[in-house]
Amino acid sequence: MRLFPATIAGSLPKPSWLAETEKLWAPWKLSGDDLEQAKRDAALIWLKIQEHADLDIVGDGEQFRVHFVHGFLEKIEGIDWNVKTKMGIRNNRYNVDVPTVTSAVRRPKSVHGEEIKFVRSQTEKPIKFTLPGPMTICDTIADKHYGRRSDMAMDFARALNEEARELEALGADVIQFDEPAFNVFMDDVNDWGISALEQAASGLACKTAVHICYGYGIEANNQWKETLGSEWRQYEEIFPALNKSKINQISLECAGSKVPMSLISLLTDKEILVGAINVASDRIESPEEVADILREATEYADKERIYACTNCGLAPLPRKLAEVKLVTLGQGAKLIRNEVSQG
Repeated sequence: MRLFPATIAGSLPKPSWLAETEKLWAPWKLSGDDLEQAKRDAALIWLKIQEHADLDIVGDGEQFRVHFVHGFLEKIEGIDWNVKTKMGIRNNRYNVDVPTVTSAVRRPKSVHGEEIKFVRSQTEKPIKFTLPGPMTICDTIADKHYGRRSDMAMDFARALNEEARELEALGADVIQFDEPAFNVFMDDVNDWGISALEQAASGLACKTAVHICYGYGIEANNQWKETLGSEWRQYEEIFPALNKSKINQISLECAGSKVPMSLISLLTDKEILVGAINVASDRIESPEEVADILREATEYADKERIYACTNCGLAPLPRKLAEVKLVTLGQGAKLIRNEVSQG
C-alpha cells in the first residue's frame, strides 16, 4: 500500500432512480428483482467513481441498505419490527420510533454475503465493508429483553462476528465497525464498548477498523456540534483504551471540525484514517486543503500510519457534489504523497 492511501468512511448518495436523493434513509423506489438489480447497478457506479478518483480502498457506498444499522438488523432474529418504541438516539439528540428487541438476538443466516460477492467480482482494488458497531446498534434499537445494554451489545457482537468472518472469507480486505455512539457515551466505551467491539472483530485476519465521527451532516448533528465548545475533545477520553485494543485502524473526523489534531498522538499503535473531507458542507475542498490536513497529521503520527478519508458518510449530499469531493480526496492524497516522496 502506498503512502497516504485514500478511502471513504462508508455511505455514498443513492442514485435518483433507487431512492429519494439528498435524504438519509429514504425508502426504495423499486421492489423485487428490479430493486436487487438497481442496488447492484448503483454499487457498480460508485465503485467505478472511486476507482476514477484514485482511491486505494473502495466500498459499495452502502447502496444495498437503507439504514447503516437497520440494514444489518433486518435479518437478525429476536427483533420485532412491528413493536415500535420512541427512543432518544445519541443521548437524546433526536427521537425516533425504533424496532424493539423482544428475545435473544441471533444471526440465522448471511446478511451481506451476496453483496460482498458482487463487489469482489467488480473490482481488483482492496475492499472495505462497513458494519454497525455493537454499541451503536444498542443506541439505535429498543430493548425489552436484556435489561442491560452491555449484555445486549455482546450478543450483537457475536452476531456481527459471524457476519464479519464470512465477509472476510468472501473477499473483504477491511472490516469497519461504525461506532458514532463512542463519541457520546465515553464511560460506557471504556466499561464495555471496546470489549464488545473486540468481540465483533474476534478472529479476523483482515484489517479491522472502527469509525468514530460526529455524525452525518444533518441538522440535529450540526446543532449538537454547536454546543461542544471551542475544542472537541471527546476522542481524548477513549483513544488511550482504543490504542490498547486489538482493532487495527481508527477513523476520525478532522475536516472542518474543532478536533485538536494533537489527539491522534494518543494512537501510537494504530493506523489512522484522517477525515479530510467535510461531509456537513456543500463547499468543495481543494486538494491543497486535503493535503494540509494530512500534513498536520504527520506532526503527531508516523506518515506510514496515516490514511486519507472522509469525515463520515456522504449519503445526504447531492451525487455530483459527492463525486467531486471524492476526486478532491484522491488528489489531496496524491499531493502530500508526492511532497513526502520528493522531500
